[in-house]
Amino acid sequence: MKHMTSREFNHDIGKAKRAAEEGPVIVTDRGRPAYVLLKYEDYRKSGTNGLTMFDLLYDPEAGDFDFDPPRLQDSGPRSVEFD
Repeated sequence: MKHMTSREFNHDIGKAKRAAEEGPVIVTDRGRPAYVLLKYEDYRKSGTNGLTMFDLLYDPEAGDFDFDPPRLQDSGPRSVEFD
């Protein structure tokens, strides 16, 4: 995956677009990943089309339902071993 700073991106958008032809380009801001540039086709193939997890799971036809998960057996604290 290609990386470029926001300064590089602002100075040469054409370069960023050419890089996005090969795959996603991470644009950093002050050294941290801030944005991802990718071709629209690749974005569409991602499957979510910008939807959140809530959007993907929400079904207005489903209505309400009760959810009573089984309780875990409380065996108290467990010891932890570090190698």
